[in-house]
Amino acid sequence: MTKLEQDIIAMLEPSIEALGFELLGLELAQAGRHSTLRIYIDHADGINVDNCAEVSRQVSAILDVEDPITNEYNLEVSSPGVDRPLFKPEHFTKAQGEEIRLRTKLPQDGRRNFKGDLVTVEGDMLTLSIDNKDVLVMLSNVEKANIIAKF
Repeated sequence: MTKLEQDIIAMLEPSIEALGFELLGLELAQAGRHSTLRIYIDHADGINVDNCAEVSRQVSAILDVEDPITNEYNLEVSSPGVDRPLFKPEHFTKAQGEEIRLRTKLPQDGRRNFKGDLVTVEGDMLTLSIDNKDVLVMLSNVEKANIIAKF
């Protein structure tokens, strides 16, 4: 997570929690002069469109005042969906036993993309079972991770 993303989380989290939602995490995707700030929220009763609109209005007002993103951007507020993103160590702990897909920041064993069952989370180390082999990945090296939905 970049310093800017950490600053935005610190800026927005209290207001989102005050509305009764959990800020799961965010993604700032930059594409040239335009960016997308995608914010994932959750609630014990689930998330609906009205919840996303409410959080979007609050977040938009804060971002307009604080102006942390210097270029043009689109704001998206979303539920985690069925392919729930994993941002924080506690998200990975809750996902133990689930099949996940992750991408690392730096290559490991000649690759950056992994798909397997999340066996354990111990400190900064994840253990994935891939083709009946344990693969260790440092949590600090995870760029993006999602639970793979089962239907």
